[in-house]
Amino acid sequence: MSVYLLATLDTKGREADFIRELLRQAEVAVTLVDAGCLGTAAVAADVTREALFAEGGYDLASLVSAAERGQAVTAAADSAAKLIARLHAAGQVDGVLAIGGSAGTTIGTAAMRVLPLGVPKLMLSTLASGQVRQFVGDKDILMLNSVVDISGVNRISRATLANAAWAMAGMVRFGGRPHEGSAWGGLPRPSEFEEGPERADGLGRPPHGEQHRAAEPADRPLIAATMFGVTTPCVEHARKLLEEAGYEVLVFHATGNGGQAMESLVADGLIAGVLDMTTTELADELVGGFLTAGPDRLTAAAGRGVPQVVSVGATDMVNFYAPESVPARFAGRKFYRHNANVTLMRTTESESAAIGADIGRKLAAASGPVAVVLPRRGVSALDCEGQPFCDAAAREAMFDALRSAACDRFEIVELDLHINDREFAEAAAMKLLQLLRPSCTD
Repeated sequence: MSVYLLATLDTKGREADFIRELLRQAEVAVTLVDAGCLGTAAVAADVTREALFAEGGYDLASLVSAAERGQAVTAAADSAAKLIARLHAAGQVDGVLAIGGSAGTTIGTAAMRVLPLGVPKLMLSTLASGQVRQFVGDKDILMLNSVVDISGVNRISRATLANAAWAMAGMVRFGGRPHEGSAWGGLPRPSEFEEGPERADGLGRPPHGEQHRAAEPADRPLIAATMFGVTTPCVEHARKLLEEAGYEVLVFHATGNGGQAMESLVADGLIAGVLDMTTTELADELVGGFLTAGPDRLTAAAGRGVPQVVSVGATDMVNFYAPESVPARFAGRKFYRHNANVTLMRTTESESAAIGADIGRKLAAASGPVAVVLPRRGVSALDCEGQPFCDAAAREAMFDALRSAACDRFEIVELDLHINDREFAEAAAMKLLQLLRPSCTD
């Protein structure tokens, strides 16, 4: 018997390994399943991606060759559901825990929905504070909001990752009934969770897990960054450079609640700098999508004078859920099925211009240092040569409107690169370091 932990180990490997270790410390057997496809796994899995996709009858090499994200996620979800169903029928599943954004949530909850009532099911998700009916269905799935994107083990994500582990451990160890001989069934008592004076970050001390916390000093200045699946390569590379420069980077999934959480932390004065690479929430706010962060998105750093580098990542898309969730007024538009629960709509030239004007207007009012970096070859993984949302005219309309609204009040850097090119990520990270350390030279 075991808890099955599902994650795309190419993008969530370190975080999954953190949870796996905490479950082991709680003496809970855990089996890590790699649901990734297109990238390289960061840690070793107990069930490899080859084995997972074979469970569903898919050829991994063919999926990798196609390099089509939506197809890979659909295949992973189907395979995960079949794997868990088979293992549960054989009496080998104590519970299922999964972590992720829209892709990871689609995969993880697909596996959970095949389980009967009462089997512990926990989804740590960047989408958990929004509409989750399409993920939960009529099952007893516990959705836990990750607050920040599941991208790195930092002072915020440590708390939510640990809570996911302890919650699953509690559900499995108690199993709906008291354990004989101990009111706590062998789990750490509540007193062991109390915050000690040595805990500098104030987030509570996870029992037996201090070695994880110690590896992440709590006194490094914080940088907030925004990411979407289609801008992940850019933000991941930039984050690495910023961390090497001595900062701790909190990554927020740009799903509405993610942008709101980031704006709130910035407004509270907790953030030293902002790397706002993924401003897609503005598209949802202006056009009518489901992942808006509200009209105040992109205003907190400007109001507090916090140094910020901003780009236009994923502004080529407006987000809806399943195809039937798309309002009738958008009939005839260009759509892309990202996965079974996410439908993307390409922004038009006029919509792109409105987004650019909104960015320019808000940043022109900033009281602190600002730079905008523009990728002339595409703003997301779907907006590049040969991809379904490639539209140079829409990009140029957005850039023109942004330049006009800027009124020369902040720096605009235009690069003949795609947003996910390493050189673009490096330029954005170096520009933010320059704004944070004005005395430094390039």
